[in-house]
Amino acid sequence: MKIIVLKFGGTSVGSLERIKKVAKIIATYKKKKLGVIVVPSAMSGTTNELIKKTLELSNNFDASEYDVLLSSGEQIACALIAGRLKHLGYKARSWMSWQVPILTEGPYGGSRINKINKNRILKFINSGGIPVITGFQGINSENRITTLGRGGTDASAIMLSKFFKAHECNIYTDVDGVYTTDPRNHSKAKKINKISYDEMLEMASLGAKVMQPTAVQDAKLNNINFSVKSSFIKKKGTLITGNNKAFSDKIITGITSTKNDSKVTIIGVKDKPGVAASIFKPLFLNHINVDMVVQNISLNGKETDLTFTIKSEDANKTKKLINQNKKILYRKLTCDKNVSKVSIIGVGMITTPGITYRMFQALAIKKINIMVISTSEIKISVLISNKLVKKAIAVLHKEFKLD
Repeated sequence: MKIIVLKFGGTSVGSLERIKKVAKIIATYKKKKLGVIVVPSAMSGTTNELIKKTLELSNNFDASEYDVLLSSGEQIACALIAGRLKHLGYKARSWMSWQVPILTEGPYGGSRINKINKNRILKFINSGGIPVITGFQGINSENRITTLGRGGTDASAIMLSKFFKAHECNIYTDVDGVYTTDPRNHSKAKKINKISYDEMLEMASLGAKVMQPTAVQDAKLNNINFSVKSSFIKKKGTLITGNNKAFSDKIITGITSTKNDSKVTIIGVKDKPGVAASIFKPLFLNHINVDMVVQNISLNGKETDLTFTIKSEDANKTKKLINQNKKILYRKLTCDKNVSKVSIIGVGMITTPGITYRMFQALAIKKINIMVISTSEIKISVLISNKLVKKAIAVLHKEFKLD
């Protein structure tokens, strides 16, 4: 029997009416004589409410208990979906991650799935059942519940597809696919029919909220094709695949932007070997991710200005760590939270000269100042004022013929 994995995001199961609609979608696959594995997220807003409770109780809520709490949202969604499927006459039941079990390794709040026991689930599928399995979670070697990071149900669906050798994996969400840019930022955004793992990974890690980056990475490593589609309208979605060939004549596939970046600048740092490592080591030890980095050496060669970006929620902690760091001497420390990163992504730029010039020229014509630049083979990112994000997206969307 061919197995299909269906993941439903928080908005797709956000109300009882939406859960009824999800049950109908599941039923259409079951009627095709497929083995169906369902993986829901928590109902929209549930996880945020649970996080809020921890903040009211403690400034440093225990990590293992945090995962136990946050995992409960998916359990609720599983039970409601299974209950509705039974109401419709289908054999269904909810499965908690520890009942499968789904085994994980790594830290609380950021674990990765390394093994899934298939026997009980396969037996249930072969008996005509529809297993509804909690996403976003598993259990570690100490039999404690762990979670896979925000958006982790995507990773659950991909890894279930791997271990059960699924014929198909569909990620249902509130949009009907992956778009060239966020339609809320640009009305001329277009849906992409097919996109490569590498492009999707860049888009997901650079601000596109459609997929969790870890899940895309897992799909790439295990060569699992999957589709992103809407649970609200019946339309063909976007296929994410391992075929790296350009699927159209577009050099640039998509444009992303971020909302919660901060720019930190350390002015007048004494320039000597190891100074950058001294700055970034405490940030690394405190799990603060540093993204774009630029360094300017003074004319006398004795001082340097170092600028880098972090997530805004880490800004105060970063400033505190730098101020406490006795290994570096500097004249001034600044932090700007009014910035955003805008990125263009496309495998076509590998073989096409002039992309950097075209991007910078298009922004310059609209008087959009670039603060920091970072590049890879298939993306160029610039840091700009967050007031100019929509303007930048519009001009770049037009420049690279995505309108």
